[in-house]
Amino acid sequence: MRSGNVVKKLGLSGQDFEEIKAAVREAESRTSGEIALAVASESSSYAFWELIASILTAGVMFLCLLPASSQIYEWMSGLFWGVKPWYLLVFYAVACGIVVFALYFLYNIPALDSLVIPSAAKNKAVTDRAFRYFSESGVYCTENHSGILIFVSYLERQVRIIADKGISVKISQDLWNLVADELTDCIAGGRVKDGFLGAVKKCGELLADNFPAQNENPDELSDGLVILEDEKWV
Repeated sequence: MRSGNVVKKLGLSGQDFEEIKAAVREAESRTSGEIALAVASESSSYAFWELIASILTAGVMFLCLLPASSQIYEWMSGLFWGVKPWYLLVFYAVACGIVVFALYFLYNIPALDSLVIPSAAKNKAVTDRAFRYFSESGVYCTENHSGILIFVSYLERQVRIIADKGISVKISQDLWNLVADELTDCIAGGRVKDGFLGAVKKCGELLADNFPAQNENPDELSDGLVILEDEKWV
């Protein structure tokens, strides 16, 4: 899924992006903490699982065709001269190869993709991608290690909120998970902008209670919602 399609799927306008950005600035004005937001179209290509699903489906097709071997052989005898028994093996190999090839691309359709990927694989991919962006965006290196990342992975329909070590000693991850769950519910219900605004507000309140604003309160991270570019998976 391309990053441009994610924006359309989310249904966010330019004005919505500005409102979310303003909400982050408002939240950060009352705390020394920093809030970063990002959306990825997907957290992995899942090519391995798509290939496995394609091979397994082709294997099922092969097993279903085995009882019809004699009929297939007779059909081939009507098409070719001097049909040999090994022609049947070639037929099965070519048929299964075509099925694997076709299904591999078919399983790249998001609606089918989500059906063949194990939940554990999706959970791990989203967590890994969130932590990678946490590092890439510099959330981990704010002056007081008081940054948090709100990360949304659209294909997997999952949200992660990652807090730096300075925050984790005071605020339980369970509280961040509750905010993440509420944002997930809002996105699922089509209330994307409201979901982000609510998540930013609640995160800002948690940060303000534990990390109130100081006399010097530099803005160390981008305030806007970042749409991550599509990656060329290897």
